[in-house]
Amino acid sequence: MLFTPPLGLSLWVIVARHDGSLLAFLRQLTFASFVHDLPRPSLWAVGLVAIWSMLQWALLGWLPGEVHRGPVTAAGARPAYKKNGVLAWFVTHALLVAGFASGVLSGRVFFARYGEVLATLALFAYFLCAALYLKALYAPNSPDRVRTGHLVFDYFQGIELHPTVFGSSLKQLVNCRISMMAWSAIVVAFCAYQIESIGRLTAPLLVSSALLIVYLFKFFAWETGYFASLDIMHDRFGYYICWGVLAWVPAVYPCAQYYLASHPHEMSSLAATACGLGGLLAIAINYAADAQRQRVRQSGGQCRVWGTVPKVITAKYRGTDGLERENLLLVSGYWGLSRHFHYLPEISLALLWTLPVGLSHVTPYFYVIFLGLLLLDRAGRDDKRCAAKYGGAWATYQKLVPYKIVPRLY
Repeated sequence: MLFTPPLGLSLWVIVARHDGSLLAFLRQLTFASFVHDLPRPSLWAVGLVAIWSMLQWALLGWLPGEVHRGPVTAAGARPAYKKNGVLAWFVTHALLVAGFASGVLSGRVFFARYGEVLATLALFAYFLCAALYLKALYAPNSPDRVRTGHLVFDYFQGIELHPTVFGSSLKQLVNCRISMMAWSAIVVAFCAYQIESIGRLTAPLLVSSALLIVYLFKFFAWETGYFASLDIMHDRFGYYICWGVLAWVPAVYPCAQYYLASHPHEMSSLAATACGLGGLLAIAINYAADAQRQRVRQSGGQCRVWGTVPKVITAKYRGTDGLERENLLLVSGYWGLSRHFHYLPEISLALLWTLPVGLSHVTPYFYVIFLGLLLLDRAGRDDKRCAAKYGGAWATYQKLVPYKIVPRLY
């Protein structure tokens, strides 16, 4: 909690103050120089964050959409979510495009004050996590609560699994609508900045941004599937998740596009096409893998995977409420290749939208490196959770599918 805020902000410092060079940053690094170079929070950024958050909360609540019930928790609860992510994506991006095209919004202003936004978010997220901690103690509304009694750990890990405010899931609002939607909006603003600055969009930024925006559109098309992910199902809502999505995501995830926006250059048509097509293929495979597992579970295995009846393992488990339940472990299709196959196209995609940067600096590749480490850790954590939850059924699955992420390798 002490290390991640300056680390996230240091990426902005390296690009904004040192032309993207990690070596130049390290050569000049002193405590005084680092503190001097750090961006500062501002009232302008507070207003921007507040307007954005209220807009996304309004779209979540006001736009039409069915109620989607998430997986049953260990305490027997089924959290509710609003299924209107695609519509919210279109409305948000229409407002952004209209705003930048008309001049109401300015890419140059946002780019110049981007550091202020990051610093404001880093500070604001600390206070929000404190509010979540107090809410979990004095006004809980999630039956799945875990309190260890160790203040620092409970603040970091969170206490409530599915907190809500005014009927809205905070995980859906903060993780999906405020954070993931902002990731896309930030990249759109970077594109607007480059167009306003040099009069055109360079091929590297166009390819990189297009892949990212398509990926995020896919995220909202698949938003209900995200509610069955590790972040939502098992990780409680504290610093680890909440601060991460509010402050770490906007500081780290768009670092390649931030560099490309401020360092306009061109790349060959062949290289741009290869990155674009490779990225679209990775998105398609990632979506197909997630949809494959979701389809099998929703149909109870009564469907076809790659043209044949899927092979599944019925895994029984007992929740904290004492009731026995069961789930299906898919051993066919992508999930017969590796237990976490969907991480492979996700890492590949991140690399493909970063390659247009070139190989002169390592800083824009920080997200790719971080994502690889994050998913390696997540695969291990997920395996441990599943082993404890499903017991012998998971052991059988591991024997049938021995590879974690990369088939035939790891």
